[in-house]
Amino acid sequence: MRIGVVSDTHVPEAGPDLPPEAYEALAGSDLILHCGDLHSLVVLDRLEHIAPVISARGNGDTLHPWHRRPGVPEDPRVSEVHLLELEGFQLGITHDLETVEGRPEEYADDLIRRVFGQRVDIALCGHTHIPLGWGLSTGTTILNPGSPTMPYGYPRILGTVGLLTLTPGRFEFQALDLYTGDFHIEIAGPGAAPLQKGPRPKHI
Repeated sequence: MRIGVVSDTHVPEAGPDLPPEAYEALAGSDLILHCGDLHSLVVLDRLEHIAPVISARGNGDTLHPWHRRPGVPEDPRVSEVHLLELEGFQLGITHDLETVEGRPEEYADDLIRRVFGQRVDIALCGHTHIPLGWGLSTGTTILNPGSPTMPYGYPRILGTVGLLTLTPGRFEFQALDLYTGDFHIEIAGPGAAPLQKGPRPKHI
């Protein structure tokens, strides 16, 4: 099963739409998971032309318009947290797990259990705009696809999307640089793996 993973699209704040390169990278996905801060439901509507999509609600996804953000009203595709079982893996999708960085594994594992209410095999998140992969020795892997529209917070340049492939007993994740075509993060599991963070885009 091929899953596209995106986050922090910030439409229309970061631009009127996702870049064409993002749609091209996500083509062929069986499912698309958005890790929040979409800022407009139109993002999900457009991604649904490729595959079914669900999204976490980000801190910027207010129910009503706020400043230049149109707001994200209640929608069955959007929730603070999603739990999915796919190909034998338990996936959790939320927006913000930022505080796990630089902390012991025990802290990360406890935070994940509190956020999702249970253990998960794969914890998908966003918020930082920086790709990340970290396989905890407890069996949970934390994945962040970065942002296709605001990498490292820089607006209107090409960023990253995540590509997650699930097969029974194994998964692989890559964070694809939409500008260079390179993979910033490559991680396979399940299993422990050192924390990886994507490099700052070369074209800034």
